[in-house]
Amino acid sequence: MDIKTIATTPYDDQRPGTSGLRKKTRVFLEKPNYLENFVQSTFDSLEGFKGKTLVVGGDGRYGNKRAIQTIVRMAAANGFGRVLVGKYGLLSTPAASCVIRKYQAFGGFILSASHNPAGIDEDFGIKYNATNGGPAPEKITEAIYQHSQRIERYLTCEAEDIHLEKVGSTQIGDTEVVVINPISDYAELMQKLFDFDAIRALFQSGFRMCFDGMHAITGPYAKAILEKELGAPQGTVINHMPRPDFGGGHPDPNLTYAEKLVKIMFGPKPPEFGAASDGDGDRNMILGQHFFVTPSDSLAVLAANATRVPGYKDGLAGVARSMPTSAAVDQVAKALGITCYETPTGWKFFGNLMDAGKITLCGEESFGTGSDHVREKDGLWAVLFWLNILAVRKMSVEAIVQEHWQKYGRNIYTRHDFEGVDKARAEDMMQNLRNRMHTLPDRAVGTLRIAYSDDFSYTDPVDGSKATGQGIRIQFNDGSRIVFRLSGTGTEGATLRVYIERYEADSTKHQTETQTALKDLIAFAHSIAEIEKYTGRSKPTVIT
Repeated sequence: MDIKTIATTPYDDQRPGTSGLRKKTRVFLEKPNYLENFVQSTFDSLEGFKGKTLVVGGDGRYGNKRAIQTIVRMAAANGFGRVLVGKYGLLSTPAASCVIRKYQAFGGFILSASHNPAGIDEDFGIKYNATNGGPAPEKITEAIYQHSQRIERYLTCEAEDIHLEKVGSTQIGDTEVVVINPISDYAELMQKLFDFDAIRALFQSGFRMCFDGMHAITGPYAKAILEKELGAPQGTVINHMPRPDFGGGHPDPNLTYAEKLVKIMFGPKPPEFGAASDGDGDRNMILGQHFFVTPSDSLAVLAANATRVPGYKDGLAGVARSMPTSAAVDQVAKALGITCYETPTGWKFFGNLMDAGKITLCGEESFGTGSDHVREKDGLWAVLFWLNILAVRKMSVEAIVQEHWQKYGRNIYTRHDFEGVDKARAEDMMQNLRNRMHTLPDRAVGTLRIAYSDDFSYTDPVDGSKATGQGIRIQFNDGSRIVFRLSGTGTEGATLRVYIERYEADSTKHQTETQTALKDLIAFAHSIAEIEKYTGRSKPTVIT
């Protein structure tokens, strides 16, 4: 193998975020060595991988196949002994985590910008996952960035393109490149966790569902597991073919972007169950007939019913939620006598807790739910978990949630997203809030009173690492709260997320429409943050 050393120069914008490095596709395609710099900087920041296994795959978006060929050549030149690649270059994010863990790989690259749109004029992303199968911790991402700022060369080799269309093995020098079935290992793991016989019987009873693959990565997984393995009728999975531009859609499974599924589930004679997943397969949305389950409630319901599912029949070690996620799962944890951890947003914070055996289930309000079976959130896993519960309890989605509220109370909750706002103005708004936090305690808002206000910080109970500036919280005396946070998952501008929550124990008020129930808090959030002044927006882009 002829290893080539290629001279290059640094880019100043390659600091990985919570979900890796995301930019416009043209940045990766048109800036010389942009991808190569990041990949080599990752290799240069790692130690002990010579002769080890690397996993590579992505969500099928525009540019994935070309990037995979580049990474494979660079991995061989840098000394990896084996590279596992998903057929057609495809691996969902949770499946990649599964493969890394099953084959004890050193780590892996996942090529995805998650729920962001795809195409030549849209978004592309790459992130490195560590040996545990989870997103690289901050010490690795910081090292990657530091290396990217002083990189002078990258290593590659001359080799023909790998035939990604066929499962099999190829040699590049001393490196074995193995194209694997992207579905089989993941499906095998799901079968160990869930009662497939019970779910199969559910479908045989005439139960109907609709799963929206959103022309993204989860479509083939859902077709193979739901229709072929579990016997759901053909056509249960819609938009199942992954496309490089996700069919021109926005692959974010929420009420705004999963428009076709929502129309079906809120239309005449809908199926009993509806679900969707996102671009890389790590998010999920759950729907009943004319009924939307918030991600926060979904996590709480899974926790409350976990022992009904084979993979969790022995109970939960603990649970965790991101800080902006509603406290619905806190109520369940209290009843079960287990710990509920509140972490910053970002799945890597859950990974430490899982590796230490402190939690079994975890979730974020941004449609991400997961468990310790992998180290990523997992959309299809959550759908199968719900199907298992429905098969056992023989109740509708709405009835299960309503019963849950009766027992634990309802955390009435919404998230308002202001997408693509001017980043500098959004940061000014957040700083203005920080400057005024000390004036807010004891202030009256209708019948409520502000108990405290802070900028959330977190000390990891496993390794003692600290995270600060994670979101501004305004907490009220009755447990209600408002959270302001800027999201780092986009590639243009900033997304301001505003979270509003009120706990309601009175079951006679559980049916109140969410935005109506939170009307006073929503108005106060807009006023106190001066959202329209700083963003120019009087209404959010997306409400969930």
